[in-house]
Amino acid sequence: MNRTPLFPAAASGIRPAPLPCTGPGTGPVTVPVPAAVRFRAACSDCRGRFELAAAALRLAIGATSRTTFYTFTCPECGASVRKPAGERIIELLTGGGVRTLRLHTAL
Repeated sequence: MNRTPLFPAAASGIRPAPLPCTGPGTGPVTVPVPAAVRFRAACSDCRGRFELAAAALRLAIGATSRTTFYTFTCPECGASVRKPAGERIIELLTGGGVRTLRLHTAL
């Protein structure tokens, strides 16, 4: 599996500003994300390197590191690519507006 790191491609270092906590039980908070956020990625099949918009990526957070990953379709060869997502990758993807799916629930 190709372990190419996934980093925001924007050289400007734009990150969403943290929102003040409004207290427990207030529900989900919408975080503003710049529309131009793009991520560098690489295909493990064709070895192509490219940039993807947040809408082209999906993040799945599982109960373990083996079940936590991100996926995308390679724009060059069309392959479905799945790569592991550690804590830093999760932080970057969620901060950049990537849609997230939780694969587990707390008991």
